[in-house]
Amino acid sequence: MWSELFPLLAGGVAVFVGAVVQGGIGFGLGLMASPLIAITNPGVMPGAVQVVNATLPLFTLAVEWRRIDWRGLGFALLGRLPGSVIGAVVVVYVSTSALGVLVGVMVVAAVALTARAPAVPRNGITVTAAGFLSGITGTATGIGGPPMGLVYQSARGPQIRATLALFFLVSAVQSLGVLALVGKLPARALGTGAALIPFMILGFAVSGPLRRRLDGGRLRVAVLAVATVSACTLIGQSLAR
Repeated sequence: MWSELFPLLAGGVAVFVGAVVQGGIGFGLGLMASPLIAITNPGVMPGAVQVVNATLPLFTLAVEWRRIDWRGLGFALLGRLPGSVIGAVVVVYVSTSALGVLVGVMVVAAVALTARAPAVPRNGITVTAAGFLSGITGTATGIGGPPMGLVYQSARGPQIRATLALFFLVSAVQSLGVLALVGKLPARALGTGAALIPFMILGFAVSGPLRRRLDGGRLRVAVLAVATVSACTLIGQSLAR
């Protein structure tokens, strides 16, 4: 009994923390939840996290949908579609460990470069590239937020959260469909993901005060910090495989 309950509770705590972070800055759920779930319950990854990834954005959009950057979203989704296909190929045929290390190093380097600049250029090319990279890593590992977060780090809090929320909603549904097509979405993963949703709802509810605090001028620092932690976590998770 405990051997079955512990992975769910551990994953629930990770999802709760991730929902608090993502509710505040716009991404971070995959960062917090994916590594622990991959360790305690690897058979449900990455599908279980994608179920939660497809649910949390609904709550953000209910509050801030008017602030969506529709033009940027279009470019991001344009890159995301081929990225998710490559991510599925990685899940089936390629070592996700090598991919995780590569992407993690790239994100750390990007953070180091952008931390010295006032802002990352946000245009069709950069947003499409971020969507493409997010599609690969999100589908293969469940951690797809950092590339998009880095591109939108200079935007206002509501715009970041609303735009990324709709992007993650479409992305997660897309990833679930691709994983199902390649036979990597067992019913157990869907069931576990559904069981984690109450933890996610509680985390989002707690994130309200964090949103107000970060919107006071601390959001860019928080985005860079979470992106760095995400990259290091991805590297560590990949090397541990």
